[in-house]
Amino acid sequence: MHVTRLALHDFRSYDSIEIELDRGVSVFVGANGQGKTNLVESIDYVATLASHRVSSDAPLVRAGADSAVVRVEVQRAERSALLEVELLPGKSNRARVNRSPLPRVRDLAGILRTVIFSPEDLALVKGDPSDRRAFLDALMVLQTPRLAGTRAEYDRILRQRNTLLKAAGRNRRAELSTLDIWDENLASAGGELMAARIRLLDALAPHLAEAYVNVAALAAEDRRTATAIYRPSFDLGEARDPAALREAMLAQIERRRPDELERGVSLVGPHRDEVVLTLGDLPAKGYASHGESWSFALALRLASFALLREDGDDPVLVLDDVFAELDRGRRDQLAALVGDAEQVLVTAAVLEDVPSGLSGQVFHVEQGVVKRD
Repeated sequence: MHVTRLALHDFRSYDSIEIELDRGVSVFVGANGQGKTNLVESIDYVATLASHRVSSDAPLVRAGADSAVVRVEVQRAERSALLEVELLPGKSNRARVNRSPLPRVRDLAGILRTVIFSPEDLALVKGDPSDRRAFLDALMVLQTPRLAGTRAEYDRILRQRNTLLKAAGRNRRAELSTLDIWDENLASAGGELMAARIRLLDALAPHLAEAYVNVAALAAEDRRTATAIYRPSFDLGEARDPAALREAMLAQIERRRPDELERGVSLVGPHRDEVVLTLGDLPAKGYASHGESWSFALALRLASFALLREDGDDPVLVLDDVFAELDRGRRDQLAALVGDAEQVLVTAAVLEDVPSGLSGQVFHVEQGVVKRD
């Protein structure tokens, strides 16, 4: 899979631009603030329907504009597709495939698959549990697009149930009969979501262990085993399938009902779960050095790439400003790990930062103007 054309209208710093891309490596070179990351961010947005830099869509729309449009043409084997997302802050975004509107934007998920690594990924190791849950859910949807609906349904139910819990705290008799129905709905969607996350981490485990060994070798670090362990907000016992997880979650909801009514918020479910990253016997957060944390974050992305590749179709690999922190030897070794990907998109402040193993077409980006060598 690779992107052959990118067109932007009022996205970030670009009022209108169109770029043709080839298979292999494309390098976007430019000083900070010139717009190179905006280009790869837009491609990743079409794949994940989220930005790796900001949590809302509003900053993605050019100042003064009401909306933004990203169009990406994707080639897979002998077939091509034109994917389009229209960003409408404060409203519902719209999506099209080959000019035909989709019923829901999330129906775009899975057509284009990307794996992006950027300096922001240090938050996967050092940040809050929400950062790791977001990573896991994004990868889950790339691998199994139908789960985008499950995640959206869980979020909707959670919002409704939290609203009801707040109201029940003021008038319990009027609201408690309805709360049982929302408990059932939350547990059903939550059980499916937890089961999918557990399956995903099981599948990711061997790739993560191998990737960390390879990445740690770049920094001459020790080769302790890297693991990612799912830690739910309550004891699951032996439950692993959606039905058993649903029953376990319902039982815990019943136990925590007084606390939830007191606080007016849902205290049980996958929205409160954690993914614990460990190096050897110790958690990476709080114990790993800066270099080890960087290696772990990169290993998570490389493991994601390897897992998605098992389906027989390479995702587009994006390396956003990652070479500046590596010396020449480690840059070359990292290039060797990713150089066989069908398409690699690289951003760098100076071309000299990009190892020769990732040579390809070069685009110079300056003040929103993109010129190809």
